[in-house]
Amino acid sequence: MTALIETPPEAAGVPAPAAKQKAGGGLATYLVIRFLLIFPTILILVTLVFFLMRITGDPITAALGGRLPADQLAVRIHEAGYDRPIMIQYFEYLGQIFTGNFGRTISDNRAVTEMLATFGTATLELAINALIVAFLVGIPLGMIAAHRRDKTADAGLRIFAILSYATPVFFAGLLLKLIFSVWLGWLPVAGRASTTTEISLSGLGAPSGIFWLDALRSGNLAAFGDVEAHAVLPAITLGLLTAGVFLRLVRTNLIGTLGKDYVEAGRSRGVSEYRLVTKHAYKPALIPIITVMGLQIALLLGGAVLTETTFEWKGLGFQLAQYLTARDFVAVQGIVVLLAVIVAVTNFIVDVVAALIDPRVRY
Repeated sequence: MTALIETPPEAAGVPAPAAKQKAGGGLATYLVIRFLLIFPTILILVTLVFFLMRITGDPITAALGGRLPADQLAVRIHEAGYDRPIMIQYFEYLGQIFTGNFGRTISDNRAVTEMLATFGTATLELAINALIVAFLVGIPLGMIAAHRRDKTADAGLRIFAILSYATPVFFAGLLLKLIFSVWLGWLPVAGRASTTTEISLSGLGAPSGIFWLDALRSGNLAAFGDVEAHAVLPAITLGLLTAGVFLRLVRTNLIGTLGKDYVEAGRSRGVSEYRLVTKHAYKPALIPIITVMGLQIALLLGGAVLTETTFEWKGLGFQLAQYLTARDFVAVQGIVVLLAVIVAVTNFIVDVVAALIDPRVRY
């Protein structure tokens, strides 16, 4: 029999503190690199959007062409600086972004920053609600599917997962509206809240823009119930898109975790299967969900455009569709820049959490 003798770090010529410092340096280097990658990512997206929007001409002509005489249109173009060389416009636009100046929308002459602040909170509220649905549905069902592997329940849940993320968001939204709003009459058809509730919440001092939070702050339970009733169908529609992904991830990783030696040892000692799944195996299985959370945020934001349009949920997705129809390129650029920042920062936060949880996540 061969005996394994551990050699102390000092005996090997490598002091223990130096080893710890090296490991810490690896984590620090990884986090710094991930943080620095935020800036080129945003720059690439901003550049792509800027030049793609200019393919069909300047924003003034695209938004107001045919509605103004040619001489007035030329004056507007000159005042906005869109008759200058494209590269000068590009670098000037980058300079404005760095100073927080996104310009004014062409179709309704609003400051882009004001528009983003107004409608961004609505999209944030929808994303939070959808993530809650995704976690409440995807993780428990993934655990059940892993526990009932290759049985009828597992097969049914896998089909549900495929349908949930393969079904178009607008189709799922219209189907839910038809069933729960039109046929059953249980839930509102569209909007974030009733007119009365919106008026009462807008009268609060320094409203956050997140309706359920403002309703709780005011202590208005009737308004809170109205807001939640309006949020159910949009949250389910968008949340199921991500819940299917979570279900498959949890199932696959939990099955792998249940085959580990420490789980088998617990099973041999008579630990119940329920306890093995819920207490010992599910935490390691959640690490992949954390690592792909950034991608799911991007998926949620993409699905928010169709969800908000379907339910007339007046957030960034709804406004993006409106501004695209109006060919308001200034507003579209501002919305895309904000979404790019959200996705990039979210990915960085997810990378940090994943690196802290799993030491293997390094360059």
